[in-house]
Amino acid sequence: MKEIVSILMIGISLSMDTFSLSLSLGSIINSKKIKILPLIVGLFHFFMPLLGNIFGLKLVSWFNLASHVLLGLILIFLGINLAIHYFKDENIEINLSLLGFFIFAFGVSIDSFTVGLGISAITHNYLKASIIFALCSAAFTYLGILIGKYSSRMIGKKATLLGIVILLILGIYHLF
Repeated sequence: MKEIVSILMIGISLSMDTFSLSLSLGSIINSKKIKILPLIVGLFHFFMPLLGNIFGLKLVSWFNLASHVLLGLILIFLGINLAIHYFKDENIEINLSLLGFFIFAFGVSIDSFTVGLGISAITHNYLKASIIFALCSAAFTYLGILIGKYSSRMIGKKATLLGIVILLILGIYHLF
């Protein structure tokens, strides 16, 4: 039971970045794609810890770049891209492509890769841990998008501006 609680708490904490980013995406994402993004994010949160566990510290030594720095750069890029569209267009409806969803999912699941590096300290059932991580991240992504979409209706373009600020703050936070 202690193992499950630990894995669940890690899964929830891994999902907080995708939740906060999904809040900002909820105000701009195409309604038809709301269910696709949580699925892709969940898949990445399933496979990344398994890959982290398989490759271990050897892969980290190949790339001399900390995962939080890469995530920070991706978030800042997304924030700048959103800001460009915000100031360029009167009505923002970003139609993220499937590739955009994969880039987003990769960015928010890098931390689950690093968790995979040390998951053996918590459990030897890596598959169970990855399933819990995937379910948590998919649920929090979907919830963030829905809350973001609702808040967008209430406060309009200010929700998009808030999303830009959140992306940039989280990106800068992850850089350091």
